[in-house]
Amino acid sequence: MAYRRTVVAMVAAAVATFAQLWAVQPILPAIASGFGASASQAALAVSVATGGLAGFTLVWSGVADRLGRARVITLSLVVATVLGCVLPFVDQLWLLLVLRGVQGAALGGVPAAAVAYLSEEIHPVDSARATGLYIAGNPLGGMGGRLLAGVAADLGGWQWGIGANTLLAVVALVVFVWVLPRSGGARGGGGAAGGGAGWARRVRAALATRGLVALYAQALLLMGAFMTVYNLLGFRLMAEPFGLSQAAASLLFVSYTAGMVGSAVAGGAVARWGGYVVLTVATVVMAVGLGGMFATALPAVVVALVVLTFAFFCAHATASAWVGSRAVAGRAQAMALYTLSYYLGSSLFGWGGGVVYDAVGWGGAVVFAWVLCAVAVLVGLRLRGLSRVG
Repeated sequence: MAYRRTVVAMVAAAVATFAQLWAVQPILPAIASGFGASASQAALAVSVATGGLAGFTLVWSGVADRLGRARVITLSLVVATVLGCVLPFVDQLWLLLVLRGVQGAALGGVPAAAVAYLSEEIHPVDSARATGLYIAGNPLGGMGGRLLAGVAADLGGWQWGIGANTLLAVVALVVFVWVLPRSGGARGGGGAAGGGAGWARRVRAALATRGLVALYAQALLLMGAFMTVYNLLGFRLMAEPFGLSQAAASLLFVSYTAGMVGSAVAGGAVARWGGYVVLTVATVVMAVGLGGMFATALPAVVVALVVLTFAFFCAHATASAWVGSRAVAGRAQAMALYTLSYYLGSSLFGWGGGVVYDAVGWGGAVVFAWVLCAVAVLVGLRLRGLSRVG
C-alpha cells in the first residue's frame, strides 16, 4: 500500500512539474500576438523557465540533502504553482519572462530530489519499477499540459492556457500531498556527507570520468534541436499553407506518445547493439525526421514529427542511462550535470532557433536543428569503444 501511494504521489509531482514547465510552448503564437512580440521573444518564455530549472538543479540537490527530499519537492511545487496563479494577470512581456524564470528555478527541486527519494523510500527490488513509473509521468505531464494549454488558449487567449495548466498543477499538488506516505526516511545524507569538499570532489569526478562530458554534450545539442522544432512548429502550422487553429496545432503534441515508445525500446536496443550504435542511429533518424519538416502536406509533417520524437527520446534514454552506469563516483552529480545540460540546451538553442526563424524563416530553423544533430554525431565519436561502466 505504501509503495502504491508513493508511486501515485511521485507521478502526480511529475505531472505538476512538467505541465507547468511546458505550459507556454504550444501557445507561443498567442503570447507573441498578445504582447506584439517576435517568435524568438515569445520563445524566451520557454527558455527562461528551462534555463532556471537547469541553473538550480545542483542547488536544489544540496538543499534536499539538508531539508529532506519530500520537503523540497513539496516546497518546489507550492512555490511554482503560486507563481502559476499570478502569470495570467501579467500585462508586460518582461514581467512574464521574469516570473517564468523564477518558476523554472522553483520547479528544479522536483527532478533534483525525486529519483533519490524513490531510491531511499522504496525497497531495492521495486525501486527501478517505481522510478520508471515516475519518469513516465514526465512526458505524461508535459503532453497533457501542452494539449490543455492549446485548447484553453484557443477559447480565451494565452492567459487561459496558462491558467488551465495551473489548475491541473493544483490538483496534482493536492494529490501529491494527500497520498504521499509520512515517513522519517529520505532526508538526505546530512551536512557531513554532503559537505563542500566531498561535493566538489564528486563534481570533479563527474567531469573527469571518460565519456561523460561527451554524453552531457548529447543532451545539450539534441535537446536544442528537439526544442527548436517544438517551440516553432505552432507558428509554422498556424501560417499558410496549413492555417490551423491554436487548438488543432496543439494536438500534434500527442506525438509525445512516440517518445514514450522510444524510451521503452532504447534499453533492449542498447543491450543488443551497444550504446554508441543506438545513440548514433537515433541521432541520424532525428535528422531524417527533421528533413520531413520541409513538407507542405500535414500528414507528412505529422509522420516526420513522430519519427523525430521517437528518435529523440530513444537517444535521450540511451545517453542518460549511460551516464548513470559510467559515473561510478559522483553519480548524483553526474546525473545533475546531465539534467543541467539537457535543460540548458532547451533554453539556449531553443531561443537560438527562434532567432534563426525570425531572420530566415522555418527552413533556416530546420537547418539550425540539423547542424546541432551533426555536431552531436561528431562529439559522439568520443564514445566509440566505451563500455557502459566507467
